Amino acid sequence: MRIKKGFIPIVLTLLVVSVSSQAVIDVYQFDDPEKEALYKKLTGELRCTVCQNQPISDSNADLAKDLRRKTYEMITAGKDEEFVLNFMTQRFGDFILFRPPFQSNTLVLWIGPFIILIVAVFFLIKFIRRSTDDIPLTDTDRAQAEQLLERDK
Repeated sequence: MRIKKGFIPIVLTLLVVSVSSQAVIDVYQFDDPEKEALYKKLTGELRCTVCQNQPISDSNADLAKDLRRKTYEMITAGKDEEFVLNFMTQRFGDFILFRPPFQSNTLVLWIGPFIILIVAVFFLIKFIRRSTDDIPLTDTDRAQAEQLLERDK
């Protein structure tokens, strides 16, 4: 049997991709389903400071593993959500939170998108008005418009 020329690179690429996409899964045992739910919620809300746009629940970075372990330890010790979030923000700042609090130093994060949207709508309206105002009517266009108006009466 002959192997086609482009077959081997495709197989090697698929093999490399499939091996690299396997994630390490932490297995933590909880005695209470509420604690497990809180753990899942918190690890989904805390940002990996190494990956930056990935929650610590999805990251394989060593720091994310440590943060998951620390979160597990605090939850099993009976700490609540507020305590864990305060602990993490004291060490890493508001950047660790996917939803930072509304404060003076995070004002741009919260209001910035609305300002950009308002400015974009303003320029869009201005562009549309300017483009429609600049179209001059010729005498034939004006005559055709008058004929259409007279016919509709």
